[in-house]
Amino acid sequence: MTYSGAVTVGGPADVHELQDLMISKVAVGPMDNNAYLLRCRATDEQLLIDAANEASTLLTLIGDDSIASVVTTHRHGDHWQALAEVVAATGARTYAGADDAEGIPVPTDVPLRDGDTVKVGNVELTARHLVGHTPGSVALVYDDPHGHPHVFTGDCLFPGGVGNTFKDPEAFARLIHDVETRIFDVLPDETWVYPGHGKDTTLGAERPHLPEWRARGW
Repeated sequence: MTYSGAVTVGGPADVHELQDLMISKVAVGPMDNNAYLLRCRATDEQLLIDAANEASTLLTLIGDDSIASVVTTHRHGDHWQALAEVVAATGARTYAGADDAEGIPVPTDVPLRDGDTVKVGNVELTARHLVGHTPGSVALVYDDPHGHPHVFTGDCLFPGGVGNTFKDPEAFARLIHDVETRIFDVLPDETWVYPGHGKDTTLGAERPHLPEWRARGW
């Protein structure tokens, strides 16, 4: 199977099959949010990134094996509309950035800080705290031992730029600093980027444009 990362609301999930991890991407809701279901291939344990909307769609994707955890990348409402229903149906632990937890109406069981580890079965993800889109946004990095890294960036990095900082120069300066120092400076060009909306990209495709993003201020 060839993974493209191109999904549409109402359409099927696209599945990225790695040696130790399966990543299923689906688009949901009126704001075309991406949700990602991660399954450890050794244990079948599952983790959902952003229960954004359409709980029925997400629960169908999860299937009979349920999920152990849900990570909410940040506190904006379009990323947690289905969280309460998904947690009620699955009993999953909830994770979110420590500085965004108060803005998420479902209690956060595990507040995340930069460098914390989130496990799904035998697979480990590293949380990176990225300030600017919200105070407590987190990205999750999977450093695949059999290939290149993969990073789930929420609304902090997209094809063509960093996330919206709402015309706040200080917030933009902080976000692009964090994205550069905690993502681009430590991960290779081959790193696959899974954003909170829209198509995927790689760090190599975006890296040449960092000076342009800084100059334009968004």
